[in-house]
Amino acid sequence: MQPDPRQIFDGIAFPRQTGVIAAVSGGGDSLALLLLLKEFLDLQAGAPALTAVTVDHALRAEAAEEARFVAALCASRGIAHRTMVWRGEKPATGISAAARSARLSLLAQAAREAGAGLVFTGHTRDDQAETVFMRAGRGTGLGTGLGGAGIAPASLYEGAIWFVRPLLSHGRADLRSYLASRDVRWIDDPSNDDTTYERVRVRRSLTAEMAARRIAEAETAAAARIALGARAARLIDGHARCVAPGLYRVDPAFFEDADAEAALYALRVLTAMAGGALHLPSEEPSARVLAGLRAGVCATLSRAVIDRRASGIYLHRERRNLPTGTGAMREVLWDRRYRLSAPEGLHIAPFGAAAHDLLPEANPTLPQDLLFAAQFAEPALWRGDVCIGPARMALPGNGIGVPAPGRTCFHPSILTSRRPSFDWLAAKQF
Repeated sequence: MQPDPRQIFDGIAFPRQTGVIAAVSGGGDSLALLLLLKEFLDLQAGAPALTAVTVDHALRAEAAEEARFVAALCASRGIAHRTMVWRGEKPATGISAAARSARLSLLAQAAREAGAGLVFTGHTRDDQAETVFMRAGRGTGLGTGLGGAGIAPASLYEGAIWFVRPLLSHGRADLRSYLASRDVRWIDDPSNDDTTYERVRVRRSLTAEMAARRIAEAETAAAARIALGARAARLIDGHARCVAPGLYRVDPAFFEDADAEAALYALRVLTAMAGGALHLPSEEPSARVLAGLRAGVCATLSRAVIDRRASGIYLHRERRNLPTGTGAMREVLWDRRYRLSAPEGLHIAPFGAAAHDLLPEANPTLPQDLLFAAQFAEPALWRGDVCIGPARMALPGNGIGVPAPGRTCFHPSILTSRRPSFDWLAAKQF
């Protein structure tokens, strides 16, 4: 069945965007994405500017020619195009993971420079089946975890750029049929036939029946994860508050809730948020910490200190491995927690010991040692060795506003590098 651009893109909040990016390699999936997106935007009043971006990983001699092919196709259709090249030395091992990380970084860079908040990628239903199959084989399995839920419809990158995957319900064959009906040719990447790659081997072994079963399992797991996120959000909303910059308090009643699974998940969300962790902490150590907190034992987890007091449980960033001073004229993601920039002549560094004299205004009943501990790890503006004051202005609700790719908007509290949309409900509570 031919894909319908309106059904694919109608739920996305384009009016909030001044520009959007389509990641286009020249393969069938990404070219279909580009042309479907162009069809849709051409019918919208006040549509954002579309830019196609091709990433040349500089790993194959043909890559530069493929980028030129995409550029020529875009020029023939009035679409802006840009090629981003992965420069520098390449790792001897783990090249696939390194290339993926570089690709995300380059696409995000292109988005920032184009003023775009959305990057569209051409992941398909086939990619979803392959991904779930591979993750199950590695033991990440089904359930509410990331592996079981498969590829998320959208992920927040560095707290600012949404990577959106609108073709997850469409098969590769349908997209190629769409291109063929418009006499558009595409490039077949030779690596897609290289059986040294796990994905290629999985693709060849998956039958249509197996793929359908895996996708159904992923949809069930994703629904369970979203439901768990909603339950965790209820706990966070009812029991957790930001009481000072970098300091979060959880009411003791949090531990009395009968939903133990949601309490554990909420603790993982809160810990990742307070510590600026790259990912949620895994379940097993989180469960040990939760049990210890119920017994009055303090802990550290995912760069966060979790301190049990009579008045509640307090979380803040631990002092170790804080960023060194940086003079950021443009906005940067500082400590994976805050998006900041420094005026000319100043630099950003943690308060450190200067927090003694620059504690924030807060409820006088808060423990002063915790206020200091939290402020120690907060970003400050410095002129030389003189601390000027905080480097962050809080938004209403103590969150950092990032427009969501859907019709709603929220303030995510977890500014990790890659936060999947499965966790929106839990993430939006701060």
